[in-house]
Amino acid sequence: MDALTLDPEGWAAIGEQQLPDAVTLRRAIHAEPELGLDLPKTTAKVKAALAGLPLELREGPSTSGIIAILKGPANGRTVLLRGDMDALPLTEDTGLPFSSRHEGAMHACGHDTHVAMLAGAARALCEHRDRLTGSVMFMFQPGEEGHHGARFMLEDGLIDPLPDAAFALHISPNMPAGVIASRGGALLASSDKIRIKVKGAGGHASMPQDALDPIPIACEIVMALQAFTTRRLSVSDPAVITIARIESGTTDNIIPEFARLWGTCRTLSERTRAIALEGIEKVARHVALAHGAEAEIDLVRGFPVTVNDGRVVDLTQRVATQLFGDEGWIRMAHPMMGAEDFSYVLQKVPGAMAFLGGAPEGGDFRTCCALHSNRMVIDETVMARGIAMHCAMAEAMLGGELEL
Repeated sequence: MDALTLDPEGWAAIGEQQLPDAVTLRRAIHAEPELGLDLPKTTAKVKAALAGLPLELREGPSTSGIIAILKGPANGRTVLLRGDMDALPLTEDTGLPFSSRHEGAMHACGHDTHVAMLAGAARALCEHRDRLTGSVMFMFQPGEEGHHGARFMLEDGLIDPLPDAAFALHISPNMPAGVIASRGGALLASSDKIRIKVKGAGGHASMPQDALDPIPIACEIVMALQAFTTRRLSVSDPAVITIARIESGTTDNIIPEFARLWGTCRTLSERTRAIALEGIEKVARHVALAHGAEAEIDLVRGFPVTVNDGRVVDLTQRVATQLFGDEGWIRMAHPMMGAEDFSYVLQKVPGAMAFLGGAPEGGDFRTCCALHSNRMVIDETVMARGIAMHCAMAEAMLGGELEL
């Protein structure tokens, strides 16, 4: 379809109307960040923001997540809009007047804005329920930061029956403010944890021949993994294998008994993921054996690849350009190697995740503090565009603009 039947200017104006309440909610959540799957304070704030709206709420046993369902006047499709709620284990250093009051916890990934935008969209769509030709699920999800919250909500049956399509926004301080960006196919990588323990034999540092030093073996494993990545995996279907932490020993004159390595493996396809994980185990085990040592390998599977449906991305482009003009959309040239547990939803439902540029006013999006930085700040005003995108995408996906 070449043109949309929705009224984009209307949703843009409605997004602006919802902005003050979104800012208030975002700041309240930001000041009291919570980690993991159980977010009682954040969930209470969400429920307060949705109070009085014609929504059916679903909650499950595994998390404090909420599915809020708005049924339109017509019994058509169902679409899902998602906002994640949890924070990161960081101590904030932004100096904002609404900075985190909880040391060791901070909304450094923008989930506070995701919740505020989704709540704003829920309010707006409830007010304009007569425009909907089906139902909207609002997914307020905890545990995105490595805790598999989306998978738990699916397993709890909160999204049963499955919607016909799904959409999510993720804010980014490293994109121009207000721009919507996405791509079809792989958008974000899988994410698996690497845990390796090299077991040698301790001894006196002055007599290494009488010990079995695990430290050079661990170092050799690190370098062998780099060679494996560049020589066994295709550059057209890449992987990133990073050992980010090595720990061993207690002092300078004792050879320790073991060395530990921690790392991550990121891929953009299940095929390369399988090859990479098998290769990591083989490399670590055999390098250790070559030196007469032993390696214990624990590979903890994390989020799958986040794969966007090209049809939903095309619709996202049409909605974004009608809402904000051609300058309001960027089609990303390549995926990013970060990971997202919205991938669990996209494994079951055609949909897409898009980024919303949120570079702070007066800052350079190329150099400002990135997601997961304890100094990360964003331009709150872009949340108006996020609210408008949620609303317009819901209407467009329900109204037949998406051919599934």
